[in-house]
Amino acid sequence: MKQCVFLVGGLGTRLGAITQQVPKPLVDVGGKPFLAWLADEVARHGFEEIVLLSGYRAEQFEAMADYIRGLGLRVVHSVEPAPAGTAGALTYARDQLDETFLLFNGDGLFDVNLRDLARPLAPEAMVRLALRVMPNADRYGTVTLEGERITAFLEKQVTGKPGLINGGIYAMRRAVLDRIGSLPCSLEQDVFPGLVTEGRLQGAVFDRPFIDIGIPEALAEAQTFVPGVARRGAVFFDRDGVLNEDIGYAHRPDQLRWMPGAREAVKRANDAGLFTFVVTNQAGVARGLYDEAAIVQFHRAMQDDLWAIGAHMDGFEYCPHHPDFGPEGTAAVDCRRRKPGPGMILDLMDRWTIDPARSLLIGDRESDVAAAAAAGIAGHLYQSGSVDDLLARALGAT
Repeated sequence: MKQCVFLVGGLGTRLGAITQQVPKPLVDVGGKPFLAWLADEVARHGFEEIVLLSGYRAEQFEAMADYIRGLGLRVVHSVEPAPAGTAGALTYARDQLDETFLLFNGDGLFDVNLRDLARPLAPEAMVRLALRVMPNADRYGTVTLEGERITAFLEKQVTGKPGLINGGIYAMRRAVLDRIGSLPCSLEQDVFPGLVTEGRLQGAVFDRPFIDIGIPEALAEAQTFVPGVARRGAVFFDRDGVLNEDIGYAHRPDQLRWMPGAREAVKRANDAGLFTFVVTNQAGVARGLYDEAAIVQFHRAMQDDLWAIGAHMDGFEYCPHHPDFGPEGTAAVDCRRRKPGPGMILDLMDRWTIDPARSLLIGDRESDVAAAAAAGIAGHLYQSGSVDDLLARALGAT
């Protein structure tokens, strides 16, 4: 799945004067438009395209489109000619939609592992909803769930009790649009109930931070809540001997053999809301065994394998240098990024909103642990068994 679609056409009337001049998804939160925070999440999860379904003050989304392109994503902007409901906005954009995509309500942040939600749908399913238990669900309609199957939507009730709510992110087949009749039409009110009856609506529960900015109190809370969520701990993984078998300068995709529990460890970190990075010495370049393009290709194969299980890496850092060797015609380089130097970790900390106190490194050599210590984070040595078990123990100790 490569495409994420954002519903950003609403009037935002509950915010009163705040949205008289600015669409709700573009309201400032923590120093930048709320939608920019959501686009950042889409980009770091490796999606390639964002479709904006706008209406109210649609021209203001052009600046946001530039921001999204700056993240390296393609942008499609579809403007509904008249308010047509959530399903209607999709109808107008039908020709721009992939066969499957993620659909977001543009006024909510649900800090889930998007790659897990984007896993292939079961053959009988048309939509998978991201769900969350709210301690007090009075503001929301609630959902009943049996296994992965959603069995009912319940109207808002003032009970003060916990409830399972719709978090506003959906993995969806484009074929859902065939269920849309006359406009205006609401997905939640007009389309989803029929899918419930047919057993074609699924749910996945995520115990992750959630906020929607639809009312003034929530918007005020979001000013600190959203930047706080964006500042994360990180897990830095050494590569050869931790994630993949160390066969000696592995650099071709056909040489990729995962270590026991390695992919599961990456997903565990993703599900916990942590950044995940590879930091690897690749002196095979300095020795002339392969070039840097081969490293990129190898990492692309790793990312593809991770996506297949609902996991992802936020980034891959490598050092191609060696203090004693250099490719023919070049000098050897004593590089601060080569472990035990902390350069790769520190460079990532400069570019990402990483909380060192909640971060750790897993490596298989003392030089890895030394790099972690020099960067001011915990280091853990992997020697045998399951990488996932080691990470679970490490996270339990932090």
